[in-house]
Amino acid sequence: MLKLLLVVVLFAVLTYATFRVIERRGVTGSPTPLDRPRSRRPAPRPVAPDDDEDFLRGLNRRRRDQDQPPGD
Repeated sequence: MLKLLLVVVLFAVLTYATFRVIERRGVTGSPTPLDRPRSRRPAPRPVAPDDDEDFLRGLNRRRRDQDQPPGD
């Protein structure tokens, strides 16, 4: 009985390994996640004004200009 169980387990492992190799080689025709080219994501855009560095720099510039008295 134990020998039969060992043969069944061995057969299952070999079958699994064979299908795994076939999938990785792409013989089945469907690409696996490892075979697909990775898509490049665009750079994340600012969602709110306080996330936008250019906007914040502009605010700082305006505040500095307003703080200085005219004629300096």
